[in-house]
Amino acid sequence: MFLVRSLLFPFSFIYGLVVILRNCAYDIELFRSRKFKIPVISIGNLTVGGAGKTPMTEYLVNLLKNEFDLATLSRGYGRKTKGFIVVTANSTSIEVGDEPRQFKQKFPDVTVSVCEDRCEGIKRLSYENELIILDDAYQHRAVKPGLSLLLYDYTQMFRWQWFLPTGNLREPLYGRKRAQVIVVSKTPCRIDELQKQKILKKINPYPHQKVFFSCFNYKSLISINHPLRIRKIDSISSNTKVLLLTGIANPKPLLQELNKYTQLIEHHKYPDHHNFSEKNIIKLVSDFRGYTNEDKLVITTEKDLQRLKTRAIKDLIEGIDIYYLPVEVKIHEPDEDRFIELIKDYATKYTTDYRIHKKKNW
Repeated sequence: MFLVRSLLFPFSFIYGLVVILRNCAYDIELFRSRKFKIPVISIGNLTVGGAGKTPMTEYLVNLLKNEFDLATLSRGYGRKTKGFIVVTANSTSIEVGDEPRQFKQKFPDVTVSVCEDRCEGIKRLSYENELIILDDAYQHRAVKPGLSLLLYDYTQMFRWQWFLPTGNLREPLYGRKRAQVIVVSKTPCRIDELQKQKILKKINPYPHQKVFFSCFNYKSLISINHPLRIRKIDSISSNTKVLLLTGIANPKPLLQELNKYTQLIEHHKYPDHHNFSEKNIIKLVSDFRGYTNEDKLVITTEKDLQRLKTRAIKDLIEGIDIYYLPVEVKIHEPDEDRFIELIKDYATKYTTDYRIHKKKNW
């Protein structure tokens, strides 16, 4: 992989130049960034995948869904469809993408939608909703969100950074200036002030930006074949054999979590948003059955679960002890209350304004 990326180094200059020129065109208003009357919260990052945007989107939905008529809008990465689609309980990951499908499964009463043209998506959603959360839209400059959250992946931020395809950067680091809120994600659950200061020095936030630190809180394992069967993660012991199945951008934090309990981990690792084939699953099942450990199980992520729900795959994993591991975001104390207040203050102020606007004009 290193050799391939090295050979692609010249293309990174071309990519970087194009991105810089594009951003400049938006900054000087040669290209138009559209600001909407409806309040819009955007979540994104500067690199490719793996910063924890999906759990952060779920955090905000949980925080706001009982007080506002909100909708989520995603591109629907990996879907085989085009245009604006409202996700239903019966939508498949092929139709809408894995993350939107996950949102709908977890929040059935929330409007979940996909559209590659975010302006068009916002326009359609604005008729029946009063607040929109954009998932992975930081580089979608055609939209100027009212509040922009930028995520930094703690596990990657001290690595060498360069443009795609050699590196993982989608745009220059100075692009962080567009965000009002920066969240350092996937930090250790205990992080001291010295570490925080080191990170702040690395980020070098602008005066208008608020910085928060967050970690992942892993929940109990839930059986895919028997949803009422729940197993606490600390029930995994040093003798437990785990086959880990992932198709996510950065499985490192998950591996670190599981390594707290057992070193007997066999990782079936695939690219982000990988559509698992029957061949992939046959290999997984064969390996699982080949182990004689008294305690053995397959673990996958909640996002990967969405791509395991085809009829063919369900038949293949029938009878296999396979679980998914939900995860949630936790903002580090003592700043969580301040973070919640910031989000709710924005949502309350601009949603109230939007309600008045709709009443006058609609």
